[in-house]
Amino acid sequence: MKRILALLLITICFSSCEKDDICAEETTPRLIIEFYDISNPSNLKNVLNLKVKGVGAPDFIVFNESLPIDNPNRYLFNGNKLQLPLKINDSITKYSLVLNSTSTTNANEDFLQFNYTPQNIFVSRACGYKTIFTLNAAPDGVIKTDAALPDNFWILEYSILTTNITTENETHIKILL
Repeated sequence: MKRILALLLITICFSSCEKDDICAEETTPRLIIEFYDISNPSNLKNVLNLKVKGVGAPDFIVFNESLPIDNPNRYLFNGNKLQLPLKINDSITKYSLVLNSTSTTNANEDFLQFNYTPQNIFVSRACGYKTIFTLNAAPDGVIKTDAALPDNFWILEYSILTTNITTENETHIKILL
């Protein structure tokens, strides 16, 4: 009888444990932007020497972490798909995007402001919470502005492909240049 009672007690103890306390990759998603050719909007287009900085942030976003800290190329983005974090404790995030940033004569700065509603979602005890975002509907979900000294827009057009930012598996904003 004692053995059956002990076995029953052990079974109850182990069955009350959670299966896994390891957090999978359930994290707050970043905003996914893809760049396209304005002359053929179905073709992706690479941007070169792009530097991105959050307005009010002390420094540019690091894209090349393998480079030494004092290397200015750490901040250069070259490609057609950009991932940007949004502020989780605010409803506005504004970025400065400087195209041809290594050029002293052809650098061109545009600003993108994202207006959204953040929502905290409980994932699990191990992961805690993540924040998902809902972009405001057009026209104020994304606002494009030029530099203080206007230098013409390099971002010619943009469109919001999805207002719900819950995952990094899809493109949220399409930019035509």
